Amino acid sequence: MGGIENEETLCQGCGVNIQTTDKTQPGFVPASALKNDIIICQRCFRLKHYNEVHDVPYTDADFLEMIGRISQTKGLILKIVDVFDFNGSFIKSLHRLTGNNPILLVANKVDLLPKSTNINKLKHWMKKSAADLGLVVQDVYLVSANSGRGFDEVKKAIEAYRKGQDVYVVGATNVGKSTFINRLIDETSGTKDAITTSYFPGTTLGFIEIPLDDKTALYDTPGVINRGQITHYLSNEDIKQITPNKEIKPRVYQLQPGQTLYIGGLARFDFVKGEKQSFVCYFANSIEIHRTKLENAESLYEKHLGGLLTPPNEASLDQFPALQEKSFKISGNKTDIVFPGLGWITLSGESVTISASSPYEVPVSKRDALI
Repeated sequence: MGGIENEETLCQGCGVNIQTTDKTQPGFVPASALKNDIIICQRCFRLKHYNEVHDVPYTDADFLEMIGRISQTKGLILKIVDVFDFNGSFIKSLHRLTGNNPILLVANKVDLLPKSTNINKLKHWMKKSAADLGLVVQDVYLVSANSGRGFDEVKKAIEAYRKGQDVYVVGATNVGKSTFINRLIDETSGTKDAITTSYFPGTTLGFIEIPLDDKTALYDTPGVINRGQITHYLSNEDIKQITPNKEIKPRVYQLQPGQTLYIGGLARFDFVKGEKQSFVCYFANSIEIHRTKLENAESLYEKHLGGLLTPPNEASLDQFPALQEKSFKISGNKTDIVFPGLGWITLSGESVTISASSPYEVPVSKRDALI
């Protein structure tokens, strides 16, 4: 990597090797900081002075090796997921890495859900889905790291479940883990057991240790890259467009069989067979939805992807995967067709055949309707 980087020069906040050449990589400090008696990396500096926690890039293997060390300790695991991207933000191997430690599932961005969302139903679905993926959680909490909604409840749960032990916060990239920790720091500062921004030297590579009291700490861990997140195939401009920044407003489409909806150019929904009926779309308000005839859908996509059908914009087109189709026959119950990282379309429960297309690595799924 060049510059200053050796095992003798370690960050006294998180233990990472200090280097002076690449701001985007772990351990960066300006060269002028090397004359200080105590050297801490830029990430730790911003935590200490500004209460800001920033993820740093690690490989999947780095992350899993680090998280695996938690299994040899005793503590509480807080697993942060994105309420709009449960599958994409779920670390599927986590149950093999955390030993017998209790796990609380914390879903972020709840303030962006439509007010009509059945919260209890959502929590039940998340708990069951986690179990189906091999992870038994003690409970599920819905929060907004931006607004603070749900934080009183989750703070009480942390104290109740940790039983005087350490707390480890884990999550995939882009789930708001850093914002969650920042909110937790802000809301507890000044209390008897304040989460402060002081550190202990020699902590494990990639973890930041934030004392909870004299004996225990909260550990921030690096965000893991999950290849099932659609954001990995998009530019920053596209990510901003697909990420809701206020409550989602449902959009209702009356469709005849043989009609198609495009969610920007990122996903496709085909009404193949059934009676004319309503389909309710829940996506970021900034994403355009286009309706066309099924027979014209392919040519529309080929001609207008990156133009009329955006996102993805031109900066993302080269890395954006081809769409893969999946068919569903639905009858009897209201059902959500979920497009990971984007949102979902609710079907009324009338008998229909539909097909849904999304990038290969980001497969569409179905669930009982949450609204």
